[in-house]
Amino acid sequence: ITYKEFYFRSILFSRKLKASGIKPRDKVLIFSENSIAFYIAYFAVWQIGAIAVPVNIFLHAKELSYIIKDSEPVAIICSSLLKNNIEVLVTQNYLDNLPTIFTDQDIDFISPVPDESGTETELLANFEIEQLETDELCLLLYTSGTTGTPKGVMLSSRNIMTNAIQAYSRFNMMGLTDKERFFCVLPLFHVFAQNACLWLPLITGSTIIIVQKIDRKLILEGLKHQPTLFLGFPALYGLLCMMKTAPLDSVKIFASGADMLPDKIRQAFGMVYGRKICAGYGLSEASPIVAVNYCNNSMPTHFVGRPLVGIECDIRDENGKSLPRGTVGNLWIRGGNIMIGYYKSPAATAKVMDGNWLNTGALGLVDSRGYLAISGRVKDIIIHKGFNIYPAEIENVLLRHPDVFKAAVVGQEDSDSGQIPVAFVAIKSNNNGIEASLRSLCSNNLAAYKVPRKFVCVEDLPMNSTGKVDKKQLRI
Repeated sequence: ITYKEFYFRSILFSRKLKASGIKPRDKVLIFSENSIAFYIAYFAVWQIGAIAVPVNIFLHAKELSYIIKDSEPVAIICSSLLKNNIEVLVTQNYLDNLPTIFTDQDIDFISPVPDESGTETELLANFEIEQLETDELCLLLYTSGTTGTPKGVMLSSRNIMTNAIQAYSRFNMMGLTDKERFFCVLPLFHVFAQNACLWLPLITGSTIIIVQKIDRKLILEGLKHQPTLFLGFPALYGLLCMMKTAPLDSVKIFASGADMLPDKIRQAFGMVYGRKICAGYGLSEASPIVAVNYCNNSMPTHFVGRPLVGIECDIRDENGKSLPRGTVGNLWIRGGNIMIGYYKSPAATAKVMDGNWLNTGALGLVDSRGYLAISGRVKDIIIHKGFNIYPAEIENVLLRHPDVFKAAVVGQEDSDSGQIPVAFVAIKSNNNGIEASLRSLCSNNLAAYKVPRKFVCVEDLPMNSTGKVDKKQLRI
């Protein structure tokens, strides 16, 4: 599809949405797999001044019900495959004022693209895009809810445009031009995919290769179109390593986000494909990209590069006092990309915002060169007899074992020690002696208090839709 056709189709759908009674600032939920229809729906919503609410299609029915109740959409756009699921939920959660449901079949792919004259051209000429203030809410994104009920992150057009341009500036430094081929395999309901595969390519007029979902066959089909920029999360790069022969020669840059990139995956990817992965860091509340490290051939993967242009970082202690460089503490950030706040939750917003500064909830440090390193999440810290234990450090050691392909470390309450580290490892095959082997590996590489007290071997670990290990399930 060309940009001209994309614009035409989105305006036709905008007219349809407007005719149904959707007004500026109304919320429209988007519930769909990756597709051209997703793009058209997303921008059609914005063009009439409505608020887009893209939703994770893999959420449990209870989580979806909560989001529907909380966001109160006047309309829902879903794929035909998911229509039955959403209709059941809507019926259960609305007593009256049922939202209008549209599907991808309501998006017109039949009408011809207009030429210089004719009724189609008149349709375009008579359509006016709604103009709202740049600091108004235009995108509502619900977090995964790993620490409780999902929170709605409110982003403005200023947040979105700022971060898209910040990302372009960094990718431009990495050798990209304004005409690239972005590989869109990350789910578009995720903010990382929206920044890198929705906003940025459209600003630069680049080509987007859309892959419906993470599937080996579909990935290989998409790679035939020779992408130049590949964006993924660690588990996706792990899949590429297992595939071994994916045709990736056309790709200039591989960037990883959404979770910490283990050293093992970066090393394996380098051995299999002879290429490097650029580690990055971000969060929905920052629209989302904070840093991307394109100079990380020798640095540990938790170094995610210098912050993007226009983003300030401050490392603070638990009392909010700034710490000197090289000291691990709570990472606070400031910039035009920082969210408006949490939807319907001024109390939750106040907990993470200090003026224009956002508490990311991450532990990090800024070194003497200005490079940002992420040590993990504050909520994941294990406090053992007064010592802080960072799970990511232990997980990287566990992943060095040849039989381990996933690892997660969580804290377990202990009456004598406060907390003790417990390791969950997914192993490739039955190995009766693996616990002793893992204990020895950790003892040879970690301080004694960091060595897990228990090793739980499983076939696989619970993952969420963005490739992160769901530690909430492991703590139950």
